[in-house]
Amino acid sequence: MGRLEGKVALVTGAASGIGRATAKVLASEGAKVVAADIDKAGADETAAAIGAGVTAVALDVTDEASWSAAAEAARSTFGGFDILVNCAGILVRGTVADTDLETWNRVMDVNVAGTWRGCRQAIRHMKGHGGGAIVNISSVAGMIGDSFLTAYCASKGAVRLLTKSVALHCVENGYGIRCNSVHPGVIDTPMVKNFFDRQPNPEAERKLWESFVPGGRFGEPEDVAKMILYLVSDDARFVNGAEFVIDGGGLAA
Repeated sequence: MGRLEGKVALVTGAASGIGRATAKVLASEGAKVVAADIDKAGADETAAAIGAGVTAVALDVTDEASWSAAAEAARSTFGGFDILVNCAGILVRGTVADTDLETWNRVMDVNVAGTWRGCRQAIRHMKGHGGGAIVNISSVAGMIGDSFLTAYCASKGAVRLLTKSVALHCVENGYGIRCNSVHPGVIDTPMVKNFFDRQPNPEAERKLWESFVPGGRFGEPEDVAKMILYLVSDDARFVNGAEFVIDGGGLAA
């Protein structure tokens, strides 16, 4: 029997990268999965790759009505959900001097407010249905600064502390909901590849990022998904408000 038999997971950003890997790993351990993404075609591909026990939904994490529709899809298809994994996010280059307000607001709306909306939606549903587990994807960039990733660093730092506030709120109110954050380092995902491609010299940018990881090897989405699996399982029943770094030793260097 899988570690998540009888559980239902709503995974955002499930069209690719860490989100898709997470949807697959949770399903492999017996969970029913709602694969949610603004890229509905990509979410459909994830669902097709998994097979039975998964449904794909369109979700714009910046829109409250879209969140409500995704939660309703989980309820109507599987009777609800007891796991939320907030993977959706965007990565934009820019210093404090050259990041314009529109870009800043967009990063905050997706990465921070999108995660906040998901947590609120999950709490509304889970608190009356036996509790559950929330995992928010932050980043090592939410723990250390990078002058060229100003908005991204600020957003992921906010997700880190949002997670702790959510965890405490749920404990203090007896909801039975745990909330933890995962902090990936450089992971080989389409989001990271697309970021490289948008730079003037993509190969030089990749070499720079390789220098952040001891040994120069990027992590794989499945490396992060396996940590998420632990955090949403009953094995982590006493793990709450905590942060987990998966960066190949980058922060240790």
